[in-house]
Amino acid sequence: MLSPLLLLLAQATAAPTPPLTAATAPAPTAAKWPARDAQFTIHDFRFRSGEKLPELRINYTMLGQPHRDAQGQIDNAIMVLHGTGGTGRQFLSPQFADELYGPGQPLDITRYWIILPDGIGHGKSSKPSDGLHMRFPYYDYDDMVEAQYRLLHDRLGIRRMRLIMGTSMGCMHSLVWGETHPGFARALMPLACEPVEIAGLNRMWRQLAIDGIEADPAWAGGGYRTPPAQGLRTAASLLFVAGAAPLYFQAHYPTRATAEAFARERVAASIASTDANDLIYQLDASRTYAPWSRLEAITAPTTWANSADDFINPRNLDYPRQAVARMRDARLRLIPESAETRGHGTHTAARFWKQDLADLLQRTQ
Repeated sequence: MLSPLLLLLAQATAAPTPPLTAATAPAPTAAKWPARDAQFTIHDFRFRSGEKLPELRINYTMLGQPHRDAQGQIDNAIMVLHGTGGTGRQFLSPQFADELYGPGQPLDITRYWIILPDGIGHGKSSKPSDGLHMRFPYYDYDDMVEAQYRLLHDRLGIRRMRLIMGTSMGCMHSLVWGETHPGFARALMPLACEPVEIAGLNRMWRQLAIDGIEADPAWAGGGYRTPPAQGLRTAASLLFVAGAAPLYFQAHYPTRATAEAFARERVAASIASTDANDLIYQLDASRTYAPWSRLEAITAPTTWANSADDFINPRNLDYPRQAVARMRDARLRLIPESAETRGHGTHTAARFWKQDLADLLQRTQ
């Protein structure tokens, strides 16, 4: 998961750099990478709940250009899927983009067409805060993957993806993709997730965050006039702990004062940038996720990377190792914990796993 707070944490825990002068400061990331946004409207989209939206808007960001093979089919499309609360544009951050998109790098945009969608309920795609609030359809991961498929297949004309990869929620979406559309991607790269129903501690902290918002009288059943600040503080505090990187934080915030200041700053920033209804839907969209029984359906070559210091997906859960043994062509890597890894956010710090990505692309040429 990469909520607004976890995204802020990931950005704040980027490797320290020397001070920059105006003459040496790099261009802002969005300007550095020639990204362009577009939107796709799906008419009369029916959700698994039975609800329907007359118009479902899916926003997406693109880098690079499509290439067609001798048969006229697009053969270089790569989709990267964000985590809970994130957006496609988070993958323009330096710790991701600067490691992957340049000349000769694994996702060189002169070679690949990169597609970065905003999931349902996120970013500039249709979401509760657009106006329906808690009357918005009760979407889940299957709905989100179906909308992604409609974008790729119906709007962009893609019949087979070169690669689908995703972080956290996007990691789980990658597994759903492998099961529901097993021939659609030549390769899969899930980063930071488990292959089982969201239960145990993972469900507990999600539900406590939801309960914290709904217990705030200002929430008003979702019809609030002013944000439910206390509920959002409860949720943001839980998200902060879930996304923490203990060794990194100990090394970079070694005193009580620096630790307290950082935590309070990040939680305050999250509260200011989060809509309560959107967050409830985002956290609860995982409620029906349960790929365990159908793992054998995943036939695409897969490289799966988790992090040893991930609170949300702890290293002592053996499900990923068991899962890859049941998949046709899957490899698992557990990134060792260090004072430089980012806990759950290691999934967006590409330098820790970019060679695994390069190897996957090489073996699926």
